[in-house]
Amino acid sequence: MDALLRCRHKNVATVALANKNARVVWALLAHDRKYQAGYAARAA
Repeated sequence: MDALLRCRHKNVATVALANKNARVVWALLAHDRKYQAGYAARAA
């Protein structure tokens, strides 16, 4: 987030972070999964 704040207004950075969080929540709900901190996707 710090890198984003350096080149964008704080409101733009806030909305970008909220958008990212919303996409994570949607993916969890759409695939009926639980949140796992530190999860990393497997390479295809």
